[in-house]
Amino acid sequence: MSGSPTSGPGQTSFAALRGQLHEAAAAFADGPGALEGILLGMVDDVDRAVREPLEIFPVCHHSPASALAMARRLREKQPKVVYLELCEDMAPLLGELRNCRLPVAVQAFASDVDGFPAEWAPLSVVAPITEASAEYQAIAYALDTPGVELVLVDRSSDHVFQWDSRHGERGPEGSSGPADGAPEPEAALHGEAVGVEIGDLRPRFAELEEHLLRHGKVRHWSEWWHQYVEVPLGDSDHDAYRQVMFLVGSLFRRLAPGDGDRVRVDEERERYMWTRMREHLAVGGVDPQDCLYVCGAFHAASRVEEFGVAGSGSYEISPRSATTWQHGLIPSSHAAIEAQFGLASGSVSIAASQWAKNLKRTRVRPYRLAGQDGAKKPRATKKAAPAVTAPPPQAADDRLSGFLRKPPVLDTLDEAELLGWSVEIVRAARRAGYLASTADAIAVFETSILLAGMRDRAKPTPYDFQDAAITCIEKDAVPGRRDVRRLVEIMMGGDRIGRVGYDALPPLARDVHDRLAPLELKLQQRGVQRALLDMNSRPELGACSDVLWMLRRLMPHGAARPIMGERKLGERSIQESWDLALGTHQRALIELGYEGVSIEQVLEQRLRRDAYGPRATTAIVLAAVEDATLYLGGRRLADELGARALEVLAAERTVDGAPEVLRRIRGLLAYYRTAEPVLPPWVESFVKAGYAHYCTLLPTAFTDEDATAGQVAAMLGFLFSMEGLALSLGCDRAQLKLAVAQSRPTDPERTALLWAAQVQLGALSRAELRERCDELLANPMVVPAYPRYLSGFVHALVPVPGLADVVVEAVSNAFGRLPDPVLLPWLPTLITTLRAGAADLAPLLIREAGRIFPARLAALDAWVPPWREIPGAGASDDGCTQAAGARGRGAALLFAHPGTLDAVAGLLGCDGTWDEPDAGPAGPAGAALPARHPDTATAWESLLAGA
Repeated sequence: MSGSPTSGPGQTSFAALRGQLHEAAAAFADGPGALEGILLGMVDDVDRAVREPLEIFPVCHHSPASALAMARRLREKQPKVVYLELCEDMAPLLGELRNCRLPVAVQAFASDVDGFPAEWAPLSVVAPITEASAEYQAIAYALDTPGVELVLVDRSSDHVFQWDSRHGERGPEGSSGPADGAPEPEAALHGEAVGVEIGDLRPRFAELEEHLLRHGKVRHWSEWWHQYVEVPLGDSDHDAYRQVMFLVGSLFRRLAPGDGDRVRVDEERERYMWTRMREHLAVGGVDPQDCLYVCGAFHAASRVEEFGVAGSGSYEISPRSATTWQHGLIPSSHAAIEAQFGLASGSVSIAASQWAKNLKRTRVRPYRLAGQDGAKKPRATKKAAPAVTAPPPQAADDRLSGFLRKPPVLDTLDEAELLGWSVEIVRAARRAGYLASTADAIAVFETSILLAGMRDRAKPTPYDFQDAAITCIEKDAVPGRRDVRRLVEIMMGGDRIGRVGYDALPPLARDVHDRLAPLELKLQQRGVQRALLDMNSRPELGACSDVLWMLRRLMPHGAARPIMGERKLGERSIQESWDLALGTHQRALIELGYEGVSIEQVLEQRLRRDAYGPRATTAIVLAAVEDATLYLGGRRLADELGARALEVLAAERTVDGAPEVLRRIRGLLAYYRTAEPVLPPWVESFVKAGYAHYCTLLPTAFTDEDATAGQVAAMLGFLFSMEGLALSLGCDRAQLKLAVAQSRPTDPERTALLWAAQVQLGALSRAELRERCDELLANPMVVPAYPRYLSGFVHALVPVPGLADVVVEAVSNAFGRLPDPVLLPWLPTLITTLRAGAADLAPLLIREAGRIFPARLAALDAWVPPWREIPGAGASDDGCTQAAGARGRGAALLFAHPGTLDAVAGLLGCDGTWDEPDAGPAGPAGAALPARHPDTATAWESLLAGA
């Protein structure tokens, strides 16, 4: 569509504008050509959209001027059908907006995908709605006006992902605004959802945007739009508004770069919407003159064949995929909208402030849903502006020529407003820790006027005021949590955060609120609230505790955080304290409702998903078993997941998860042995299969370079700690002995582990182990690797905790025998090796050292290590030092403090006397009680003889 005029009614209304643009193209481009085609083509786009019988109302997303023009037009035209550019599958949710406090977002969510790549899951589409938006005005009018039908005509949420190969629709600025600094937590309210908006009006030609920003003397696009489009359109009439928006949409469309994928999606959406509207008109028999089509200005200037009620194209809508979509409302915020659509930080808050200012100035009565939470009731004393009869569509005049030629209006400075801003920002800055004063308020006032004059503006804008406040108040550092830029945003309206009402929540979220009602807290309120649960005095709070522990398992960190109390296998607290922020994390709670109707159902589904997923390991499945036992109770799910753990264990060929498997199975065994009369069958099968499994992998793990010492130690820990149960279930200990005998490690850490395993099996005595340690210290070639041997010995405490005294002895001998030139360079290596490889086992080693070494410094000089106490005496395999002589030393404490045993003897009726400690063999021998009470011995004799 070039610059040639088209025939039809109303075509001559833009003849003067065409002539002016032709002259401008010839003057600036040295003759007609491409520039003339673009300029006259834009006029053709405007002319075509204006002459369409079905009135097109172009809007910009979250634009106060669009919302104001929409409220005016709806009261003038009173359409019977409103076609809205919004995903058609979101229509059933719009009635729930009256139960919410705006801003909120309509969401379509799919956790299980069918027809899309699995890595895309979960799929999420959101359409945020604020009160200062044209779409909300149209929704409120249609839902609260009898006889009016609201029809959503944009493609479904499923088609959003079908058509967009980039898996998302982001604003040109990316996913965050241009403001510096860390993003606010409220900016993440939409999560990873794909944003859908009405009216993405921003140049797709980077050079054009840069040109507009530079000549407009602004920093970002939101400020340019506010200054040159938003403010001038706030006082324009309906025809001027439509023609200007048509022209802007056509300009950005014709100067868009050749992004084929994005253009394809835009044209597909336009064909889809016009096809849906023609289908509805054909079925309902509604006159197009009684309808209103609300869409983005970019799509209003469409040039597809299907454009208009008399479009010639035949578009076929593709079927949806088999993905099941869930729909709901989630809370939104100004910061979340700015972050998702690439708007400048604070621009939505400034738009909300501008919306309130426009309503006050024009006295237009906006539409609000009946019963809307947070909506201000209109005052009865103020009357709305009288309605103006809308002129016939064919009588529309050319308003573009006057709008484009009109110079900036030199509006008188609104000193009262600017003074109020200046005083308020100083007050807010002082509360935030700044040393601001009245002089700073005056400086901000004067600097705002100065900046507006430098930028050729009739009056300071909120952006000018923001720059002036930063310049005059913020000096070298930010004393508090917020800088001046953020304080201005809060002052202009703040980051208003929406809330989904109770009636609009999914069943799961309502069930959670009902079950937590005994806590008597305002759970929908944002912020952290403290909940105190005393199950001893109020047993009914035990059910609340169960819900809170499941929410802690399912929701993000901080939604439900325990301060006092814990939930472990076999342990339940009688008093608990929680920090709850369910209102802050309302989106996460709502998305849980898309997965099931109760939190128990969602938890069971997630546990099954973890256990049966493609990346499930034995440790993951055992963790699912533990969570099922801990949170859901009963044996059905735990037994099923336990059988799954047995299957996964049999299929594993590595020992990566051995430490976690050992920890989990030990905890489950301890729980079942105390809480159940018999062990579950899957536990016995798991121990039996794990014993054979790790015996098979043990020789390979000792030589595998990818296996760590901790993993090998965990395998040995499983084999030795589960040995008694495994042997009782029919396992053969010879299999373990054979696996240890076949192990040939070359690494010092694993060599030490092998020696510990041989000691546990009896193939190596403690004396031989000590001799090997002495040989290592005596060999200068091995001394540099001695710390790694010690690390292996520390890891060996997992399977053989009785070796703690040997490890202490090995470390002590190293410090006692090595000279300082060897010990000092070697010491850092020892510390870093033990810290990196065996930090969790160090407490056991420290306790053993504390038991062996003297407790007081004065006793250290005369102290003799136990392994050197009796020179020449050997040590038995059980670790007990044998004393020379025919008689043992006895218990020294008993002879030193005989009063305790005298009292016990008195209770038992014994009247004997103490033997002297140094008495010889002539003293009494044997036990005196059997001689005094022979009946007991006789009964034992008869039992033993009968056996």
